[in-house]
Parts: sequence; C-alpha cells; structure tokens
Amino acid sequence: MTAASELDLPDPVGRHDDGARRVVWNQAELGPACPSRAFFDFGDWQASGRVEGQGIGRGQALFIVGEGGARWVLRHYRRGGVIAHLNADRYLGPLNDRCRPMREFDLLIRLRAIGLDVPRPIAAQAVRSTGLAYRADLVTERIVGSSPLADHLGRSRLAQIHWRHLGQTLARFHTCGVWHADLNARNVLIDAADRFYLIDFDRARFRAEGSWRQANLKRFRRSLDKFAGRWATFHFTEADWQALLDGYREAFGRW
Repeated sequence: MTAASELDLPDPVGRHDDGARRVVWNQAELGPACPSRAFFDFGDWQASGRVEGQGIGRGQALFIVGEGGARWVLRHYRRGGVIAHLNADRYLGPLNDRCRPMREFDLLIRLRAIGLDVPRPIAAQAVRSTGLAYRADLVTERIVGSSPLADHLGRSRLAQIHWRHLGQTLARFHTCGVWHADLNARNVLIDAADRFYLIDFDRARFRAEGSWRQANLKRFRRSLDKFAGRWATFHFTEADWQALLDGYREAFGRW
C-alpha cells in the first residue's frame, strides 16, 4: 500500500440539499458556493465555447475546460440495455447519500485516499424529475493526455512490461476490495507515461474476499476479445493476457 505521506488526501466537500436537488462538490476546486444547475448543463458549456470533445459510450460525456484552464469530464447518467428504450436517464429513489451520483462521488474520494489511480471527483448532482425519479450528473477530473485502452490497442501494441503493469494495477484495486461493475477496455485509461487509471465507478463498491475478483478479470478479458472480434486492427494476443495475469499474480496481496 502507498505510504501515508504519499496519499492524495481528500479535498473538503460541500453538500447542498433543498429537497428537489442534491449536490456535492470539491471545494478545493470550486470554492464554497454550491455549483448552479448551469454547471451541469451540456448546452451551457457548449454555448460558452469551452467544450474540447465528447466521450464515447453509453453515458453522455463532454470534455470541458473549467476556470483557470482545469480539464474536466461532465457525464450525464444514462441507462443501458433494453430499459433505455423506455427510460433513457431516470432513476428511482430518494435524494440521499445512497443515490447513484453521490455514491460514485464519495467512492472516488475513498479510492484516492487509499492511493488508487482514479480521477479526482469535482461535483455531482441528482435532480428530482417526476414522482420518485431523478436525473443525475457527475463532473470528474480529466486525465489529460490519456486515452481508453481500447483506442490505444486499436492504434498500436502495448509492450509486455506494460501488460504486466496493467495486471498489477488491477491487482491493487482487488487487494483493496474494489469491485468495478463494468471493467472493460474503455474504462481503463492509459496516459503518455503508460500509467493506468480506472474510470466510471457507477455501481462499484467495496466487497469482501470472494470469487468476484476472478469474475471481474473474466469480464475484462471478454471486453478485450469483443474489441478484437469487431475491429479490423486490435493489438491483443494470448501472450499479452498471460503477461497481464503474471503481473496480477505477482502483485496480488503485496499492498
């Protein structure tokens, strides 16, 4: 485990709840005032000319430029699967600390506090829509210079030593009891220094020891195989997977 002096200790968190809208935010990044609804509005960011790009995937995501040039990702929570055809972005439940954006925000704080490589959370909101339903948004730090592992492998090979490092990264999360609900090749980022980060912790949680760790690895392998089957060029081999497993086994339990 990372030494205590090296940990990225949590930033002060502001909290607001008026019954119709619940917000949490990183006061070190945004100051003491609660972010407005406009802060989470895609249209406002696009109108201001501070959008640098858009993410790929189920959840809508914008790459935005905050005050002082900070690079952030604004993600609107969207449903997947068959239900998305009937209900694109509404979730049932009370506006409390257990609703989806609050859980993800707080989990990211905890993960960073134990030294894991995840983005810094910036702000999250849940807004009551109709009845017991709410819509949700999350802003996180953008890992500048990074790209999804899937995109990287579509362009070039990853050296065996880096596959081992990826295995070590996954082992570290698992040793800490972190279950990622959607571990796939798009939710792993690799930066210019070949450092790996995990993103998208919606529904993730801490779990006790169990077979979920191997199931998590198998899910990740299936995602790599899926990309390899769909893309004309995708640099992934069985030797790469074995290097990842070697790094995982070497590192597991070390921290």
